[in-house]
Amino acid sequence: MKRTLCALLAGATLLALAPPVAAQGDPRIARSIALRDQWQWLTRDIAFPAEWDADGRHFHYRKTVAGGFAFVDVDAATQAKAAAFDAAAVARGLGTALGRTVDPLRLPFDGFAFEDGRAAIRFAIDYAPWRCTLGTVRCAPVTEPQRRPRGFDVVRDLTVPALNVPHRAPDGMREALVIDDNLVVRAAGSGAQAWRSQDGSPGDFYDPETIAWSPDGKWIALYRVRPGYRRIVTRVVSSPAGQVQPVLAQQLYPKPGDAIDHERPVVFDAATGRRIEVDDALFPNPWQLGPIEWRRDGGSFAFDYMQRGFQHAKVIAVTAATGAARAAVTEDAATFIHNERRFAHDVGGEGRELIWASERDGWRHLYLIDATTGRVRRQITRGQWVVRDIARVDDDRRRIWFSASGTVPGEDPYHKHWFRVDFDGRNLTRLTDGDQTHEARFSPDGTRFVDVHSRTDVPEVADLRDADSGAVIATLERGDVRALTAAGYRPPERFVAKGRDGTTDIHGLVVRPRDYDPARRYAVIENIYAGPHDSFVPKGYWPFGAFSGGDKAMGMQQIADLGFIVVMIDGMGTANRSKAFHDVAWHNLADSGFPDRIAWIRALAAKERAIDLSRVGIYGGSAGGQSTLNALLFHPDFYKAGVAFAGCFDNRMDKIDWNEQWLGWPVNPGYLAASGVVHADKLQGKLLLVVGEQDSNVDPASTMQVVDALIRADKDFELLVIPNGEHAAGRSTGPVAYGQRREYDFFLRTLGGTR
Repeated sequence: MKRTLCALLAGATLLALAPPVAAQGDPRIARSIALRDQWQWLTRDIAFPAEWDADGRHFHYRKTVAGGFAFVDVDAATQAKAAAFDAAAVARGLGTALGRTVDPLRLPFDGFAFEDGRAAIRFAIDYAPWRCTLGTVRCAPVTEPQRRPRGFDVVRDLTVPALNVPHRAPDGMREALVIDDNLVVRAAGSGAQAWRSQDGSPGDFYDPETIAWSPDGKWIALYRVRPGYRRIVTRVVSSPAGQVQPVLAQQLYPKPGDAIDHERPVVFDAATGRRIEVDDALFPNPWQLGPIEWRRDGGSFAFDYMQRGFQHAKVIAVTAATGAARAAVTEDAATFIHNERRFAHDVGGEGRELIWASERDGWRHLYLIDATTGRVRRQITRGQWVVRDIARVDDDRRRIWFSASGTVPGEDPYHKHWFRVDFDGRNLTRLTDGDQTHEARFSPDGTRFVDVHSRTDVPEVADLRDADSGAVIATLERGDVRALTAAGYRPPERFVAKGRDGTTDIHGLVVRPRDYDPARRYAVIENIYAGPHDSFVPKGYWPFGAFSGGDKAMGMQQIADLGFIVVMIDGMGTANRSKAFHDVAWHNLADSGFPDRIAWIRALAAKERAIDLSRVGIYGGSAGGQSTLNALLFHPDFYKAGVAFAGCFDNRMDKIDWNEQWLGWPVNPGYLAASGVVHADKLQGKLLLVVGEQDSNVDPASTMQVVDALIRADKDFELLVIPNGEHAAGRSTGPVAYGQRREYDFFLRTLGGTR
């Protein structure tokens, strides 16, 4: 049986890897693939969000120039501009270090920070830190001590030593570290031990990376840890570079339901070594405890607590001398608390007041909390709109700077504007204007900010603004897209229709072929990403890269030019609207907003007769890959063909944090309801699965389990496995856009183009 299944899997893969000969020479596909390189260098002076120097005297940003990008440095006082560094010299230095030619207009990083008084720059290449000196340019990877890795932040990799750097006391005379799993205090500089705890063990150890001295040096707090389950995902590297035989790759990869590290705070008297136990009744079953932060007086500390299951959160305050714990603030939800969007600020570091973000009234707003009682003193912001980013809190002026969306009637409710407001809720002042979305970066002293604003049909403009009034001090850049427009680019059309309830506005974009003829008939293809952690329809202009909605607009145009109408929609269950809008995803990833998406596409077809609703396709990657498969499983009457890239097709197989956040803990029927493995027998449409063999984001076995289930259900499908491919395999654009070609060919074969 195993031999037969392996043969079937191999057959499916080989068939997928042998595309029709016609596709390889199809001029329509070749033109669409080439379109990106023809267009992406045609804009000028489109600026990206700025980065400030630590002293606030200068800031810099990247912008488009002929043939690529340039980094611009600006004197904040005079607005005088200059090149941020000698790009040609940096390119030569990087070329020497990397062993390949580097184009100075296309450096392999999109942001950097100055170091050593502007004598060097630091940046990342493929997430790895690099540094270049700027006098005599020398570039090299940065090698520095690293903290112990954690699988999705909740299981420590105990095969890697912890970063056990001695932590000096405030007076510099003593230091604390961990030896043989126990906390040790000794004279600074490896001197004589003053004391050592005795109860640490490999199964219940003191974590040196969490050591925190009180400001007065009287106390030491740290976390004690009982290790979780070390789940290892093993992948076969079938085609390793430079050798014939395969090798294995292994990754620490906790999955939903796994036992995770259990952290508990412990306090020691720094002089005597006396341990003070902290009662954990207020913080049982933690998902994770935040860093220990001492209050100014040194008598107490606080930490952030999220209970596993993401329904209960607190800030816990602990009195050092007694270990007594109390809740400085408590947040409870019937569904979920969005962990990535939590915000707490201890006003003045005194433990008396907190600025707290909460959705308790149905919208994300800011609250002033009495941290001594845990009660709300004042709701600072209110209304049917959403606080997005909290950029700055000024304790002395008792003022907050933040962004929000949905604040301007008649505007796209996802557009971000920037505001300031006082702690008492007064003097709410809007600092940005215009029917556009705004990305702001504030100076370190909070007096100015760089605002890059645009809309899908309005190119980026970068302004330097006053942070109190919002007045424009200077316009730094104004995007020029005349050449791109002359080449044929047309911005996507914004379209709004009612969702499943008949009242809620659902927002999306429409991209048509450049030779669109309303008298003809077009299949429609949806680009889907329904992950509940954000909203995804682009709101800014730049259509080519990671800023303002990523690569979606350009990729959609490339598919549209094959003879399709391509759409992208934010349905219910995604973020940045009301809590009720978001809650649709709770225990319900199978939904993916499909009732809203289908209603939206039907409304578009009612307006635009050129749309052929008998030919609807869908594509997406990661969570979008899961949604793509589920569209064919659960809505086969509407969706007829789909390309699913790197899908997390069964959430029990995927990373622990993302899935428990939305589907809950412990593992429940919601996991099964969304599983493409469990429901594989429902497949009716045409399906192409694409997976990277070395995907470290979503376990590639998730795809192969769907393949197994489809074979057992006797369902036809196509499969493309990309050796050595990572999570973006098949979606990335390179010199050999193999995955793109296969996707384009699939849609032409299964849906046809224009009729």
